[in-house]
This record gives sequence, C-alpha cells and structure tokens, in this order.
Amino acid sequence: MRDVTALALMGLTALIAALLSRMLKPAGGRHSGAPHVPQHIPTPPPATTPAARQPKPWTGPSSAQARAIFHAEEVRKLTPEQRERWWATAFAEIGVEYPYTYPGAQTYRRGAAA
Repeated sequence: MRDVTALALMGLTALIAALLSRMLKPAGGRHSGAPHVPQHIPTPPPATTPAARQPKPWTGPSSAQARAIFHAEEVRKLTPEQRERWWATAFAEIGVEYPYTYPGAQTYRRGAAA
C-alpha cells in the first residue's frame, strides 16, 4: 500500500510542478507564442556633408612594390628571422611601416589606453 501511495504522491507532485511552470512562465519573449509586432525603425537623417564620407586614398605600397619586396632574390637565401628584418628594412625605405617584432621585444599596441 505504501508503494501505491508514494507513486500517487510523486505523480501528483509532477503534475503540480508542470502546471506551476506553465502558469509562472514570463509573458513575451522569443518562444511565447505572442504575435510579432514589428517596431518602426526611424531612418537616419541625410548626411549634411557628403565630402566627409569619402574614403581615404590607399597610402600603402602598390601590389607590384610589395611583390618585389617579398619575392626578391636576396631574400631566398636568408633565415626566417633575417628575412623578416630584410622585409622591414625594405618597407621602411619606401616609407611604409612593417610590423616587425622579435622575441623579447617590448611591443605596444597603437591606440590602446594605458
């Protein structure tokens, strides 16, 4: 008799828990079943200065310049470390900053606040 009573109490507890979970669910949300009402998204005002939105011209090396630096004959016989130094020097000669670093270097990030 005890087993039947325990099973009945467990079933009743599970039923009450299921009913409470359905009744206490928050209204709204992604899976609530409420119809989706699209909100009006305001359009931004037109730009008053169209010249300010023009992109900056490319200031880096041309593809031919970069290709000539990376595929130079002098570079092929160098070790990887020497090759990086050579590339950094070649880019510096044409006025381009090449992000060269070495193990143990105290590097910093540009634009990072201290």
